[in-house]
Parts: sequence; structure tokens; C-alpha cells
Amino acid sequence: MKRFLTLLLMSAACSAGTPHFNDVPATRIAVNGSVFDVRVRGELAEAVRINTQYAPRLGPIRERAALAMAQVSGCPILDVLGDAAVTVGVLGCVRQSGERLLLTSISVPNYECIDFGTYESSGDGGYQVFECTPY
Repeated sequence: MKRFLTLLLMSAACSAGTPHFNDVPATRIAVNGSVFDVRVRGELAEAVRINTQYAPRLGPIRERAALAMAQVSGCPILDVLGDAAVTVGVLGCVRQSGERLLLTSISVPNYECIDFGTYESSGDGGYQVFECTPY
């Protein structure tokens, strides 16, 4: 029982967010098989990967995290830093009084994302599921 409680607490702490984002509510989103808790604060967004994946490389996870952060924030992502578990993105717009102001025009790959609706998980609510492909 003690081992179960320890595992439960550890898994709850995994998606709590880094100190800069820990009091911001998360939006859970899935992109191409990776599930993220995304938080947005100011000009930064954080994507914490919460599902298990065998030996993920940062390359594909970085692109998926950027797509997740863009979907949640509504802004283009200028840069993504981090590792395969936690990434931080620099937003390409600033939110002021409910409006988004584009910071810079950038050339990013175009992706077509299909919203598959909400996935209902047992116990922790649901989250949006997207499949994205470059075009």
C-alpha cells in the first residue's frame, strides 16, 4: 500500500509544471500520440508530456509539443527548448485585453490538424485529440 501511494504521488507531481507555471491551470491535449499538459503564462508556454513512450527523441516530441502549445495559446511558436518530457515554447504573439498581437512574422511549416474531439479518460477528465500532418 505504501508503494502504491508513493507511485500515485509521484505520477501526480509529474504534470504539476515547473515553478514558473505551477499555479497556471493546464489544458490537456494529444498530438500524434503524445499527450501534453499545456500551460500559458505571458510570452511563454510549457508542454509537459504525461504519457509513457518508449525512448522518445526530442525531435518528434519537440514538433508535437510546439503544435500542442500553438493549439492551446492560439499563437505561433517561435522556439522550443527543453527535453522529451518538458518543453517551453516562446509565443509569437502577446495577449493584451483579450486580443492577440503578432510579435513577428515567421516562416513555419504549415500543418493541417484534425480535431478528433474529446477523449474521455477514466478518472482525470478529458482532453482534446489532434492528428497533425505537414502540407
